[in-house]
Amino acid sequence: MKNVFSLVILFISITISAQEKPKVQIVEASCGQCQFGMKDKKGCDLAVRIDGKSYFVDGTKLDDHGDAHAEDGFCSAVRKAEVVGEVKDNKFVVSYFKLLPIKE
Repeated sequence: MKNVFSLVILFISITISAQEKPKVQIVEASCGQCQFGMKDKKGCDLAVRIDGKSYFVDGTKLDDHGDAHAEDGFCSAVRKAEVVGEVKDNKFVVSYFKLLPIKE
């Protein structure tokens, strides 16, 4: 019985440690239309650029991160952000998005 219990604990430990941890990436974030020249949608929408390719974002919106039309807003500037997510159907589905401060 003791050996079975030890094997179960060992199996659970291996399973938990084998799970992938979400990968945090630093990406460029901005208005897809104003800064990245994306034409798939009208208006202003949050987008990220990863490895030179731009994707509209699902999971957070342009105005969730301040005034998009301010001097440092997404329609006026390309910013850096930490993100966790994945590309699905040519969109970046985000589960974590943190806008990084502008370096002087």
